[in-house]
Amino acid sequence: MALSLSHTTVNALDAHAQSVWWADLLGYHEDPSDPNEPGHHECLILSPDESHRILFIEVDDPKVLRNRVHFDLRPTDRPRDEEHERVLALGATDVDDRRTADGRGWWVMADPEGNEFCILRSDDERRAAGDL
Repeated sequence: MALSLSHTTVNALDAHAQSVWWADLLGYHEDPSDPNEPGHHECLILSPDESHRILFIEVDDPKVLRNRVHFDLRPTDRPRDEEHERVLALGATDVDDRRTADGRGWWVMADPEGNEFCILRSDDERRAAGDL
């Protein structure tokens, strides 16, 4: 017997605000037949091809400690450090700079509610370094 991943769920203080922020970040969209609205306690966003779903569910307690699960994000159309700047402009914050002197490594960042995620090198950067 096998399982398939239905969606990734993220606890949120404001499900709608988080769904809008992450949709902007990832280029995802809401389900047109079930639009996300302010005040909704569950808000779903879908990848452009709808193969991945992220569900934001409101909870009463804020994030306190480090995430046990997080997203590793790879830029598709620009280098890691340019993507880092774009993500900062969207309202993310830096948590840790894990870049190394040889250009490898990643940025650890947090969304507006403090959930950590990482910005990795693009495939072009990995190819140029001989890592792909």
